[in-house]
Order: sequence, then structure tokens, then C-alpha cells
Amino acid sequence: MAKNRFSSGDGPSQRQLRVGELIRRTLSDVLMRGDVHDPDLNRISITVGEVRTSPDLKVATAYVAPLGGTLGGQDAQEMLLALRRHQGELRHLVSKALTLKYTPALRFRLDETFDRLDETRRMFSDETVQRDIARGHDDEDDLE
Repeated sequence: MAKNRFSSGDGPSQRQLRVGELIRRTLSDVLMRGDVHDPDLNRISITVGEVRTSPDLKVATAYVAPLGGTLGGQDAQEMLLALRRHQGELRHLVSKALTLKYTPALRFRLDETFDRLDETRRMFSDETVQRDIARGHDDEDDLE
């Protein structure tokens, strides 16, 4: 296999990123319009945070979360089950908007980014961490 001289091999290629973003936008539109006729799926507002594609563009993993719901809640599990139940139909609807030779198989995972962001905010608001941050700034002033 030839080595790509434009890629360092660390992370996704530009093509993977472009295709992932195109699938993310298309999947969001399909879910927003309610093109899949399933009451379980249509009653939940779904956020598609990111789509990562495999290097050969055969598999696309969509990171999804229920809008306003919690990831550990019943809504998230119902949403994942409904999305997985309609993988084929969603793939077909997404393929209509893509101009790729092959449409990637869709996989769905819960997007935990927002929960991690809340945890990070909580950690930074802790008074011990605030004290350490302030102490770090005082140390920098002493160096000058």
C-alpha cells in the first residue's frame, strides 16, 4: 500500500473529516424533519454532535444525544434502540444526499461530551482548584 505523503498518520484525513461532517449535517436534517416514520424516534429531539468515519469510509460512527435529556436516562436508551432499529432506513436516506461511491454503514454511540464538559466546569469551580490557579498566577508574577 502506498504511503500518503500529505498525511502524518496521526488522526483522520481531510477526506474523513469532510465526509463525516457531511454525514452529520445530513443525518441531523433527516432526524429533524422526521423522515423516519417511528413515533419513538420522532418524539425525541436528537443532537448529532459528531460523525467519525473509518479510514476506508465504510463505517461512520455518529455520536448522538437526546436534546435536553440525560445520557443515563431512559430517553437515551430508547433513542439508541430506535436509531439502531432504523439503521438501514437512515443509511438509505443519508445516501440520497451523498455523492460517494459507497454509503458508510451507520453506527450510533452516546455523545458524552456535554457530560464531560459539565464535570470539567464543576472541577474548575471547586475552591481548592481556584486557590491553586490563583497561586499559579502569583508564581508567574514572581518570575517576572
